Amino acid sequence: MAMLNRMQEFHGLPVFDFPASELDPQDAAELPAPESVAWRVGVLNPYEGDDWEVVFTRFLATVPAAPVRALIVGCWGDPDFGPEEAIALLVSRRDQLPALRALFLGDLNDEWVDIAQLNNEAFKTSHITQGEVTPLLNAFTELEEFGVRGETELSFPAVRHERLRKLVVETAAMPVDVVRGMAASDLPALEHLDLRLGASAWGGNYEVADLAPILDGARLPALKHLALRNSEFQDAICKALATAPIVPQLEELDLSMGKLTDDGVTALLTGQSLTHLTSLDLHHNFLSTGMRNYLKELPEWHRIHINTDPEDAVLYVSRDGILHRFIGVDG
Repeated sequence: MAMLNRMQEFHGLPVFDFPASELDPQDAAELPAPESVAWRVGVLNPYEGDDWEVVFTRFLATVPAAPVRALIVGCWGDPDFGPEEAIALLVSRRDQLPALRALFLGDLNDEWVDIAQLNNEAFKTSHITQGEVTPLLNAFTELEEFGVRGETELSFPAVRHERLRKLVVETAAMPVDVVRGMAASDLPALEHLDLRLGASAWGGNYEVADLAPILDGARLPALKHLALRNSEFQDAICKALATAPIVPQLEELDLSMGKLTDDGVTALLTGQSLTHLTSLDLHHNFLSTGMRNYLKELPEWHRIHINTDPEDAVLYVSRDGILHRFIGVDG
């Protein structure tokens, strides 16, 4: 069974778990400097013990909050219920976190999702219940990095944020309203956009056409890194990118973890030039050996890192002889 990995680094800082239980004075004195780590705050057990409000209030009372730069919301309680109370509490305490520049919502691990029903990362991610997350962007106007994991009940109405530089949304099945909300957002400082789009088999109902405002680039003048990952429509995304106005301004393009085949890569190769890119990530793909070898031999792409490790080529044939392809989520 594949594991759903928790973050080890965030916003360039090592992740440190704030103790979920009461601390004695000596333990509190040995905590790291507030600005030196990304603090992960979560409950010890989602079904018993202190709730997230108690733990977060203890965090604010124990750690000098003013210098904190990065915060990760871990398990907020029963994963069948969304983080609305945690979001509301963060918004109400925003004045206590004036230096906060990075915030991630939903860094849960395998222990806190319904493993009995799951058999890969995609299903695990889809069982994290979320909610409307944009109040956090509206409240923390100085944020430079924001991320969220899970798509059940996820909501992302269009927003404008002047300072956000990196946005990551990790799902196994992104709702169409979320795609459209992000695509309609004005993010003039955004340099890094990572969308893990997912598949219809787990409830995703977006179409490639819903990505059009992102591929147009008008609302994303600073974007340099674009990741449109783990999509069942990876070939169609490649065909759209072949003529997308945003491509010339990019430095890095990530099309990994989806159902990418030779057709998608051929569309990229026959579209607009990609030789300005410094990185093209195609790992977890369904490319033929011939295509992988062809990419490695292209002289005009000698400067570009093209990740096409043969070990990442994924094929699964069921007993009925039908070829099945699966998206990835974590990685």
